[in-house]
Amino acid sequence: MTATAIAVAFVVFSCKGKLARTDSKLKEDTPVQTVRNMFIVQTQNGGLQMRMEADLMERYDKDTVSYELFPEGIAVYGYDEEGRFETEIVADNARHMTYKDGRESWQAFGNVVVKNHIKSEVMETDTLYWDQKNEKLYTNCYVRIYSPDGFLQGYGMESDQRARNSVLLKPFNSYAIVVQDSTDVLIDSANFIGPLQKK
Repeated sequence: MTATAIAVAFVVFSCKGKLARTDSKLKEDTPVQTVRNMFIVQTQNGGLQMRMEADLMERYDKDTVSYELFPEGIAVYGYDEEGRFETEIVADNARHMTYKDGRESWQAFGNVVVKNHIKSEVMETDTLYWDQKNEKLYTNCYVRIYSPDGFLQGYGMESDQRARNSVLLKPFNSYAIVVQDSTDVLIDSANFIGPLQKK
């Protein structure tokens, strides 16, 4: 046997048995896909519907469910039927679950803020769920809602997915702001027929 053959045999023999199998637990905890600086745009009939941004997305695939985690936060921006920027949702953390039977669910956690820019409404909570199939936002947690009409707080909330009609399920210690004076007389000068009164 030559010296080269002995050296190769020694290397093969010395490495044999030292290669450990991948721990199945470690494999389950390792993402199958990682995306940095994710940016997604969703359109319908050429119109912008939604865009989503996240610094990090990790996808995991299990036997009964696959899911994406957004451990560094997420921001979702929704647009109305006329293409106007309407809804903004930001959170410290989020998770998107896709089950083998076709069901899906979105969950946002930590400093969740939902803004409806058209209504000038802001909602704050700790956990928010988005039911895409029924186009609904909801939570069972403590919620604060700020709007031009006042301040609402309570436990549990339901709304359409654009946060146009948020309803508190168990409100408490809320207050309203009167923003219109009922004695004001408004004149539509473009459609007014007749002489204007002198002041």
